[in-house]
Amino acid sequence: MKKIAALIIIGFFFTVKLSAQGEKPIYEIHAAMIYNFLKYIQWPDDGSPEFVVGVLGEDNVFNTLKNYYEGKPKGSKKFVIKKLTDVSESVTSSVVYIGKGRSNDFENVKNIVTGKPILTITDSSNLGKKGSCINFKVIDDKLKFEINQAAINSNNLRVAGQLISMAILL
Repeated sequence: MKKIAALIIIGFFFTVKLSAQGEKPIYEIHAAMIYNFLKYIQWPDDGSPEFVVGVLGEDNVFNTLKNYYEGKPKGSKKFVIKKLTDVSESVTSSVVYIGKGRSNDFENVKNIVTGKPILTITDSSNLGKKGSCINFKVIDDKLKFEINQAAINSNNLRVAGQLISMAILL
């Protein structure tokens, strides 16, 4: 019974209807979902005291993540939210969020991070199929997400079954 309740709660966090009045701005929803994704993904231990989330583009997502999560604990590490100005900075992160405005940089980021324990999260059509680990997608006015298990595996990350059960699998 506890597992069913947990799946319902997870489903609430990961499926958001976009057409409701008075809802939070999409960038706040993205930031909250990014934070929640991280609870269900396991990285190899690198010994660093910081867990860096890099944001390429999307100042609103960056500011929201920084305001809400900077300095909070992630296991024995502390969250550090960094604004990335160049794709080469992607290797300094555990997570790289690439906003729509920088989606043209995805291939370069992918080439830099493939094989490294770095989770890529994108918000652009077809980037999940092109190798993003997680990609936001709107279906019937609902924000959903795709998981590319092959991309996650190639970056030596592990995803909990609860997260996979909520995703569109590629």
